[in-house]
Amino acid sequence: MKKAIRYCFLPFVLLLLNYPAYCWGFYAHQKINYYAVFLLPPEMMLLYKPNIVFLSEHAVDPDKRRYAVPEEGPRHYIDIDQYGAYPYDALPRKWDDAVARFGEDSLKRHGIVPWHIQTMLYRLTEAFKKKNFSLIMKASAEIGHYISDAHVPLHACSNHNGQFTNQKGIHGFWESRVPELLAEKEFDFFIGKAEYIKNPGDFIWKRVLESAKAADSVLRFERELSLQFRDDKKYAFEERNGKLIRQYSSAFTKAYHTKLNGMTERRMRQSVLTIASFWYTAWVNAGQPDLKGLGGREFSEADRKEFEQLNVQWASGAKMIGREEQ
Repeated sequence: MKKAIRYCFLPFVLLLLNYPAYCWGFYAHQKINYYAVFLLPPEMMLLYKPNIVFLSEHAVDPDKRRYAVPEEGPRHYIDIDQYGAYPYDALPRKWDDAVARFGEDSLKRHGIVPWHIQTMLYRLTEAFKKKNFSLIMKASAEIGHYISDAHVPLHACSNHNGQFTNQKGIHGFWESRVPELLAEKEFDFFIGKAEYIKNPGDFIWKRVLESAKAADSVLRFERELSLQFRDDKKYAFEERNGKLIRQYSSAFTKAYHTKLNGMTERRMRQSVLTIASFWYTAWVNAGQPDLKGLGGREFSEADRKEFEQLNVQWASGAKMIGREEQ
């Protein structure tokens, strides 16, 4: 079974070689959504399995939107260390309470990912209630992206790319280079089954706090390991999309993964399970609608134009709006 699933994913691996890397990396985001499908119950698999290509490819739509929509950026992170010390009790967990204390502009300036995930869960639940194929697929793909981002330590830290500690590039190193090099051969994505989440808000805040707590290790271990590697051993030049690029060497990447005791793999695995569980929770909360009739549906012409326009905007060479993470 494991070998079969791996072979099924090979077309995505080849496709993703044409993409640049952004938060979690396009490769990792798409891989996470892909494996989440296999954790669903049969009643949902009827809809999700035939559309696994869409769910994988469009897992990166929120990142593409960051090049066109100013409001998109803050939905991907939260600089929670701006609110005091762990566990950041000064920051209310409910949106209205947080707005009352800090103001909406201030909250958005530091990121709103845990609240936006709950908004996306509501949208997915409503889409299930309406049995709207297009809305279910789009909300499923995109909530997967935001949930994955919440599992990344540097998405819960103001020093998100090591810019304050002379470690620029560490963001992409942890979430793109490590999985691209190691996930296909070394990571295990056989996790279990999707679970119903009674309190999604509390659940996602717990994951954000885990990310925030791990950020120190992500930064500190890279600094410590860098003292053991000369630059010519820490970095290597490799060809990518016909271009020779400088990136972290395989030896340094593997040593970092070992030093972190497999943190990237653990957070990817947790992302997969959480996404499947949020999909399942939305379906249950919608009354477990029968999805049989939706499996063969196709996207409308309007949907296709929307996807095409997003790709055109992303590929135009425009600069990312808001903070960059590479």
